[in-house]
Amino acid sequence: MAEGKKNAVSRVMFVSILTNIFLAITKIIVGVVAHSTALVADGIHSFSDLATDFFAVLGNFLALKPADKEHPFGHGKIEYLTSIIIGTVVFVIGFGVIINAFNSEVIIPSKIVIIVTIITIIAKFLLSSYIIKKGEAYHNNILIASGKESRTDVISSVFVLIASILIQFSNQISFLKYADIVASIIVGLFIIKTGFFIIKENISVILGEQENNKEFLGRLKSIILKNDEVYSIRSMIILKFGHIVTLDLVIIMNGDITLKEAHEIVDKIEHNIKEFDQRIEHMNIHMEPNTILTNKKKKVKIQSINQ
Repeated sequence: MAEGKKNAVSRVMFVSILTNIFLAITKIIVGVVAHSTALVADGIHSFSDLATDFFAVLGNFLALKPADKEHPFGHGKIEYLTSIIIGTVVFVIGFGVIINAFNSEVIIPSKIVIIVTIITIIAKFLLSSYIIKKGEAYHNNILIASGKESRTDVISSVFVLIASILIQFSNQISFLKYADIVASIIVGLFIIKTGFFIIKENISVILGEQENNKEFLGRLKSIILKNDEVYSIRSMIILKFGHIVTLDLVIIMNGDITLKEAHEIVDKIEHNIKEFDQRIEHMNIHMEPNTILTNKKKKVKIQSINQ
């Protein structure tokens, strides 16, 4: 399964790499020929996608290495380290774009920039939506990070389009001649913002982030409480390790059943949980006897989850 997921993620990244190569080269060539600083900056942004895609492929390959003696939970956190590298690259590129914009001359770009920008906006939006969708389907942070960076490229291209239209009226309104430079600075700021949030989100996970999706937790809770001998959940902690998730669970059970019966119930719970989400490969389920509601076939309200 891990090998199949690795191949699927690599295919997505291959599509992204080919698309970004085409878009980046097109933007930069047209930007240089048409004298558009903003479009050149947008092309550099697309090249930043290439760099992030490279790290994404590398990180995906390393993250899916099987568990070993030194890493019993696998190598999934490499996924987050790779995403941090992606964020850092994006962050630095953003500052470079802004510095370049301040040093650029004021030149009125050709109208061809408008047409090229519209085409790249459509192409990039479709690509980013595809990558994010696949990232969520595969529970892959690298794809999601790369997709978000691509989505920022869409937004930055929209500013380039607006600037390209406004600058055509610079003969009537003189200050509009700076629209191209202003758009370059805005593109740089968007790039910086994206890099910052990618870094922030993945550092949080490395520090030990828990699963907090309410719908996911609710469905998992229902599976655990499905057995009549399980009265409640005292605590449930779910930690992310890349494509692997670990579950630490404390349940309150009927204190009158035998140890063998309790063991069989826990085995069944583990089986049902793995059927629900195959990412949960490691589970530690601790049982405590219910000293208040012994032999009563009813469940009590969950005392605490994720505490």
